[in-house]
This record gives sequence, C-alpha cells and structure tokens, in this order.
Amino acid sequence: DLYRVGRWVKVEGNPFHNGKLRLSTATYAPDWSVSGEELLRSILQDLHIPVTGQSLKDHVDALHRFLLDARAQDRDVVLLVDEAQDLSTEVLEQVRLISNLETDTEKLIQIVLMGQSELHEMLGRRELRQLAQRVTARFHLTPLDRGETEAYVKHRLAVAGGEGKVTFTGDALTAVHQAAGGVPRLINLVCDRALLAGYVQGSRLI
Repeated sequence: DLYRVGRWVKVEGNPFHNGKLRLSTATYAPDWSVSGEELLRSILQDLHIPVTGQSLKDHVDALHRFLLDARAQDRDVVLLVDEAQDLSTEVLEQVRLISNLETDTEKLIQIVLMGQSELHEMLGRRELRQLAQRVTARFHLTPLDRGETEAYVKHRLAVAGGEGKVTFTGDALTAVHQAAGGVPRLINLVCDRALLAGYVQGSRLI
C-alpha cells in the first residue's frame, strides 16, 4: 500500500537545474525500537541538515529552516517511509507533526508512506485518525498476474546486470508466480532461492 500525505509533486518541463534534480528526498526504513525523536534525527541526517542544540525543538526548527530555504529555491522535499506498518503509534504521530510544517499557503514537505496491508489497518485506528485525515491519495498494489510476474522478474534481472546471463524458463516463471501468489516481495524471495540453487548446480537455466 502507498499513502500520500500532502500535495502531489508535479514535475514540469526540465526538472534539472545546474545538473541537479530540483528534489530533495529522505528515505527511511523503520526499526522496531525507533522513537519519534530518533526518526526526526534520521531525517535530518539523511538531508544533511546541521543542528545546533539537542532538544526536539532544536531538531524541528532546523528541519523547518531547511524546508523554508528549499521552498525559496523552488525545491520539493519528499520523505519516503518504507515498511511503515512497522512504525509505532508514537512515531506515526511524529510523522503527522512533520506534515504540519507549512507556510500560510502550502505544505513544505510531502510524505509517502509505503507498507504492507497492515498499514491500512493501522491508519484506521482512532488514535491515528488525524494522520489518516491528512492522506490525500491511496494506492493499493494488487498481486501481479502471470504475465506481470514474468515482466517483473526480467526487469529485476536486467537491473541487477543479469540479463542474458541467466534465464528463467516459462515453467519456472509459472512456478514462481504460483508459489509467491503474485506478491513482489515473495517473488524476490522465491527467485533468490532459485538463483542460488542454479548457482550451486552450475546452471544458468532456471
């Protein structure tokens, strides 16, 4: 599932300026034990934002200054949170507070929450209703069909530099699709095991 908090980032014309994309991103993969303050520190570190002071207010103020400066330079800042279903209620509340950083006319940061189906259930909780109300778009990735599974596996092989070096037969791809149920995360796992087996057997044909 993918949830968009805030407005969409729309890229028009040439998005590059002096060879750089006019977009700043912070990507966060949660840890079970992380706190809201630790999440904020991770964002500051990912965006290379210097901080003077150790308090939560110091961190929020540093992020706010960075966002205002980015807006003045016509740059969009996007926070991508992966495996968001693993975040605690405390941390998701910190995400909501970060989404409150704005000017009189617009939000200063866009937030994308990505996670498994449990994320949908979490956002339905009463204590997270304020965060859920800020979600402006939702997208649910349904399982891939057999053809999409084949295209997905070929794409992953090409990205990994394995195109032409190893081949999955039609029967193998059908077996992968059936075993994984069309879920990309499980497709990755099944193919990884299959490739390992092929390596052990010295075969480039799976």
